[in-house]
Amino acid sequence: MPVPAIWCLSEMVFPCWLATATMPTDTAVSSVSSPRRAGAYTFALLFAVESFVRALNSTVVSLQAYDILGASQKVSVLSTSVSIVVLTTTLMLPYVLGNLRRRWAYTLGVILLMLASLALASHMLAGQAAGMLMRNTGAAMLNITLSLYIMEHIQRSELARAEPLRLSLSTFSWMTGPAFGVWLYVNYGPWGPQVVALTAACILLVIFWYLRLSDGGRTLPRGNLQKFNVLSNIRRFVAQPRLRLAWLIAFGRSCFWTTFFIYGPLLIVESGLDKTTGGLMISASQAVLLSAWFSGRLARRHGVRKVIAGAFALAAVMSAAAGIAGTGGPYLAMACLLGGSVAASALDGVGGIPFLRAVHPHERQRMTAVYRTYIDFSELVPSFTFAIMLLWLPIGMVFVMLSIALAAVGLVAWRFLPRSL
Repeated sequence: MPVPAIWCLSEMVFPCWLATATMPTDTAVSSVSSPRRAGAYTFALLFAVESFVRALNSTVVSLQAYDILGASQKVSVLSTSVSIVVLTTTLMLPYVLGNLRRRWAYTLGVILLMLASLALASHMLAGQAAGMLMRNTGAAMLNITLSLYIMEHIQRSELARAEPLRLSLSTFSWMTGPAFGVWLYVNYGPWGPQVVALTAACILLVIFWYLRLSDGGRTLPRGNLQKFNVLSNIRRFVAQPRLRLAWLIAFGRSCFWTTFFIYGPLLIVESGLDKTTGGLMISASQAVLLSAWFSGRLARRHGVRKVIAGAFALAAVMSAAAGIAGTGGPYLAMACLLGGSVAASALDGVGGIPFLRAVHPHERQRMTAVYRTYIDFSELVPSFTFAIMLLWLPIGMVFVMLSIALAAVGLVAWRFLPRSL
């Protein structure tokens, strides 16, 4: 899922690995000859290239799994199995990589993306599973280290300018990558998108090492990832109702994107349309991410509570309509799913605010360690549920079930979010 890049999200993803620190004012980076300044464009460039590497395979992964396994239900089983392993791996990574320098952690993340492309190019079930696992794990490591670099080099007062720029540039990667990847897969076979992904990953690695980002600053003298026990904070997190609500909102938002990315293209293929159409739909959905900016303005005028509840309601209606249209009306289903992506983009813009408002400052990093598990569970729970459903029901029912879940989360948000939020 684009997976979706403003600061409140990037700071939420894996801050459990970040050293506890305030935002430094030092923005210098070291190079072989002389220091270079690392600013907003530096991290926007890195994130845009990384996003392009992942976007190339975002739709190819599910379509190729469908070609190998021959049924949407079996794709769900595979996704569920991989999600369980990824969840376990993510929780264990801090212990395995706790003393690794950040530059080497970032490098290892890129190498995992490369290995994932090689595994996916095999077009075999074992390679498919290994590729999906390494792709998700590599993306996790890149998110961790890039977030730490941003904390060190970008002043908090500059984040309002830097993060929209990073989101905007990555949007172009997600607009072009899915459709281009599927086109390469259809016309050149399994190696087509993987050769381009490998090339882009190599370019990313060259850019990163050319920049020679500093591993240390005034408040982060050691550039190591920090060991962190996620499980020890679960009880404290669950004891706070507002944090539970914030987690549920983020989980619901992420479930839409996960379902859309995996089952949207499968619905298109099962309706008889070509794979390229599914890739174009995913790319088009990412273009509307630019509308996330307007959700912030709406929230300032009407309140975060109304925007979140309204966005969930719209996403639920559009998902239900897409499911009812199903394989018999694929173009109507695509239009409805794109309408739902507009609502999900609004949630991307303001959906993280309940957590940021609810968490105590002294607990922020420890509680975020638990909060970010919504990402893993949003990949695991839908895949597991739909794997059972698709044994008896058509693929359109996936989106009907999704709409029920989205409506439930929207009602809970409307009922329990503070009116003053």
